[in-house]
Amino acid sequence: MVNYLLPILAYFTGSISSAVVVSKLMGLQDPRSVGSGNPGATNMLRVGGKKAAVITLLGDILKGVIPVVIARVFTTDPLILALVAFTAFLGHLFPLFFGFHGGKGVATAFGALVALSPWVGLALVITWSVIAAMFRYSSLSAVTAALLAPAYVWLLLPARPYFYATLTMAALLVWRHRSNIRNLLAGTEGKIMH
Repeated sequence: MVNYLLPILAYFTGSISSAVVVSKLMGLQDPRSVGSGNPGATNMLRVGGKKAAVITLLGDILKGVIPVVIARVFTTDPLILALVAFTAFLGHLFPLFFGFHGGKGVATAFGALVALSPWVGLALVITWSVIAAMFRYSSLSAVTAALLAPAYVWLLLPARPYFYATLTMAALLVWRHRSNIRNLLAGTEGKIMH
């Protein structure tokens, strides 16, 4: 019974929008109505500065980490753990508590994957950092890491449910970044500030 509840609870956890909560606590504008309109750390940097962005980023990562860590207490079944990771991520994209208008899911997906395998997490951090250092585009770094994530999981976490969950998350991450991809191709995407 607990195994069936774990993915549902993960979705509810993922549905808590760190950006919206942080903006309310810090007396900032709702990130869904300003800047890019995306309730994520990058837009929070524009809306409220570094402190708001860092708190949002940590909150979004923890939304992926906590459900997986809790699930590990109850089960080692890769299918359940993969579902927990995926539903936490899905909650961030389509949050029940915020009209299903969520963020792009990069930090929450990372949190879920790092909780499943620190080695996958390390590979993703290295990928993101190298691309960011070379090209100075956060979105390009995120999309590249997303595209490589299924390969990392295949090599470092060899169980099919993890691979399929990661493949689905990667596809959704790329889809959520479609406007960024258009901007990158048009040469109008904003770069990471030094």
